[in-house]
Amino acid sequence: MVPVLVAGGGLAGLACATRLHREGVAVLVLEAGDVVGGRVRSDVVDGFTVDRGFQVLNTAYPALQRAVRLRDLDLRPLPSGIRVRRAGRLHDLPHPASSPTAPLRAMASSATGLRGKAALARYAGSVLATRPRRLKERPDVPAGEAWATLPSGLVRDLLVPFLSGVVLEDDMTTSRVFTDLMMRMFATGRSAVPAAGMQALPHALARQLPSGSVRLGSPVAEVRPDRVTLADGTAFEARAVVVATDPWTAPALVPALGTAPAPRGVTTYWFAARPWRGLDGTLAVDADGSGVTNSVVLSASAPSYSTDGRALVATSVLHTDGRARTDADTARRTAAALHRAPDDDWELVAAHDVPFALPAMTAPHPLRRPAYLPGAGVWVAGDHRDTSSIQGALASGDRVARSVLRHLSAPSRPVAPHRSTR
Repeated sequence: MVPVLVAGGGLAGLACATRLHREGVAVLVLEAGDVVGGRVRSDVVDGFTVDRGFQVLNTAYPALQRAVRLRDLDLRPLPSGIRVRRAGRLHDLPHPASSPTAPLRAMASSATGLRGKAALARYAGSVLATRPRRLKERPDVPAGEAWATLPSGLVRDLLVPFLSGVVLEDDMTTSRVFTDLMMRMFATGRSAVPAAGMQALPHALARQLPSGSVRLGSPVAEVRPDRVTLADGTAFEARAVVVATDPWTAPALVPALGTAPAPRGVTTYWFAARPWRGLDGTLAVDADGSGVTNSVVLSASAPSYSTDGRALVATSVLHTDGRARTDADTARRTAAALHRAPDDDWELVAAHDVPFALPAMTAPHPLRRPAYLPGAGVWVAGDHRDTSSIQGALASGDRVARSVLRHLSAPSRPVAPHRSTR
């Protein structure tokens, strides 16, 4: 018997396990896949590093800074600021704090008018001046409703195109509390990718655990308060069980969770192309309705993503009814226009369809759900228990670990009654 069993080796499960290990508690992580990371995964295709969907780390995530040493990830920052296509024209908007000249360049940008710039400055200033705890206490309404007081052009041409790539929906029904928190992160941190790909993050977490603490290829079929049974019938006993699978598997193991959250999906097309004049790593978004939500030349910031000298371009498309809104050819032409590049030699390296990329955060959204479910006698961790983000997954795993530690240190008591969760 081990003290704690964790079902799921994604970010939440690994964050939970590493916290328990640091506190001297032995833990066994049971992961269904052939590698840790869950939805955070990288592949190598023809020498290119391609992540499962366009994902970045934000250096301002508090849970990230607690979970790993950032220097161990060998982060490669993306340029601050964005490029917007509106009415067929490209407009660069630098982050005002990115350089001494950035404030002047931001004021001169044609991405939005003077009224829009003033409104954006007030909005950004408000979320920066408000502590995260206070932001969480604001009445939660859909982000689109919260932005009703802002100029419509700013919302339509800038906020929606940019944030749709974060929340994976453009109706902006997502919690305004979450979007405000994310805007604060973007303002205070840097977006970056590890030189070896996003999978470097779960690998950095797993390396903190003793050898043998993670068992791959171990899909869980049933959980009880003191036992986990795998699909092949193998059973493990423990003093505490944590379910840290994805948001759509968890309710099948723990019916007390109720209905699974609606998924947000995305398809990311990865293209390789000969470098062109003016190539840079600025994140480009499209306000012209092409179906592309964003595109970035990742190799401009992380050259290690490409091994043959070609530029590697990640172009993401939102889903409608579980399908990408546009195909690879349209995405290629749009991306080339967004990056001011010819598209005659672009090669499709990979296409990742991720229909279950994020759990929806429709307002009003509880930013924290209970770590422990008394009716089931187990703990549950994941981004669906916090916020739909890397920060949320890591924070949830750490919070669940702290709850388990309190349970293990409490006087011995009978195991809670359970119902079968097969």
